[in-house]
Amino acid sequence: MTATTLTARALLLDMDGTLVNSDAVVERCWRRWAEEQRLDAEYVLGHVHGRQGHATMALLLPGRPAELNHADNRRMLEQETADTEGVVPIPGAPEFMAALAGLPHALVTSADEALAQARMGAAALPVPEVRVTAERVGASKPDPEGFLKGAAELGFEPEDCIVFEDSEVGIAAGRAAGMRVVGVGPRAAAQAPTALVRTLEQVRVEAAADGSLVLTISA
Repeated sequence: MTATTLTARALLLDMDGTLVNSDAVVERCWRRWAEEQRLDAEYVLGHVHGRQGHATMALLLPGRPAELNHADNRRMLEQETADTEGVVPIPGAPEFMAALAGLPHALVTSADEALAQARMGAAALPVPEVRVTAERVGASKPDPEGFLKGAAELGFEPEDCIVFEDSEVGIAAGRAAGMRVVGVGPRAAAQAPTALVRTLEQVRVEAAADGSLVLTISA
């Protein structure tokens, strides 16, 4: 069995699709919104992953007033926070997060703080102490702001960080931040990340004597 080894000083972790499988909730909420807007639901669902909701709405409905998108986004966040049915950890996520206890890592998500807490809790995953949620950035992924802020708060340079992401826009954000990216799951496969895993079961994290993080990624 072949394996890839990567070394970093810190890890920056997306949530949905990377640590938590929330696809069932996302689909329910966005199908309702698509019906309200008389848009094709499958087309809408092809654009929702990775971005903040209002950014997705702006993409799907060009020219729609921003205040309407932000209002719908607030309403949808409330719906998603209350709906945790079907939210489960990505296979290997509990062990992966346990291995990171006490090591430099941060959550960088397009969810807001309430939604991040709800979904990590529903998946029974520990919530990282350092979190960059939607309220803390001025621009949604694929803008690199969130990842750059996460690296800065951990005290590391971008080139010393590895991003874990599942979506096209998330991988683009990690690259734009000057970071290497481990892609997780089928959505990441087409984006040519630095390394690709089907699930987090393929990733082992260990701390080296010099404090660096050694990632062993099995095929």
